[in-house]
Amino acid sequence: MKTTLLIGCLLCSGAVSAQSVKLFSPGTKASLRGLSVVDDKTVWVSGSAGTVGRTTDGGESWKWFTVKGFEKTDFRDIEAFDGKTAVIMGIVSPSCILRTADGGATWKTVFTDSSKDMFLDAMEFWNEQSGIVIGDPVSNRFFIARTFDGGKTWQGIPEQNRPLADSGEACFASSGTNIRKLSRSEAVFVSGGLRSRIFIRDTRTYLPVIQGRQTTGANSIAVKNKNTMIVVGGDFSTKDSTTKNCFITTDGGRTFKAPVVSLHGYRSCVEYLGKANWISCGLNGIDYSTDEGQHWEWISKEGFHVCRKAKTGKSVFFAGGGGRIGKLAL
Repeated sequence: MKTTLLIGCLLCSGAVSAQSVKLFSPGTKASLRGLSVVDDKTVWVSGSAGTVGRTTDGGESWKWFTVKGFEKTDFRDIEAFDGKTAVIMGIVSPSCILRTADGGATWKTVFTDSSKDMFLDAMEFWNEQSGIVIGDPVSNRFFIARTFDGGKTWQGIPEQNRPLADSGEACFASSGTNIRKLSRSEAVFVSGGLRSRIFIRDTRTYLPVIQGRQTTGANSIAVKNKNTMIVVGGDFSTKDSTTKNCFITTDGGRTFKAPVVSLHGYRSCVEYLGKANWISCGLNGIDYSTDEGQHWEWISKEGFHVCRKAKTGKSVFFAGGGGRIGKLAL
């Protein structure tokens, strides 16, 4: 795959202004929302029309798959463990999870549900064995299932243990990042729609993010530690709106504050990069912060749905509409 270099739209001088984004010419026209960066060389993506892509050379070349029997499925999240093993999540009709152990050549269905209310939103893994998937409310309770064998089997948690949802409250399957690991055994997730909340253990706190419509609310959360987290979202029907689209907590989700300089539009994903550095992307570009999210710089106007940092390594990749894939040039 040929590559081109896109220099980000830089708004100020300093460390942030040195950032740029390298774009890879698309090998697919699929909308990509699933992204898993195993290391600096190995990256998997997934998206619409049953599409899955994989690189093992840091993005210079990609191998593309259309999963047989799932040509109309939108795989909006993916978790990869190496160059051969990955788990993908199809949101609806039916909701499903598939797993490959041979680099994407074949896939095994490990979970499926055709119920009319079932809609999966995101997955998260603590390690190569333990993972969780969250879905929209079924019978007024958020659907949650767990795996303890690397995604080979999944079990829904008891209905009485699933969090109750408010009327009009759901989750956005926008980037696979509205649920994150919080500790070795805990997870945190955020909701949106008519209501937008953060769910930590038995705590359900209403977020100050814009809400009240089906297109509004929190889309993504990133975690530095149990105390420091950033939530992003907005209204995806007005991509340039900066109204109530980013909030920071430093006390474990009890209170939230807006940044001094906020994100420059609706954002579907936020990622913690290390030290005081964070990155966030959405339909109208990418923002970068070097001070714990207090000030955000608009480093590129190229739109992406999702951004993820390598589990092992320093690389940061992006994926979006029209098969668009990018990489932060460090």
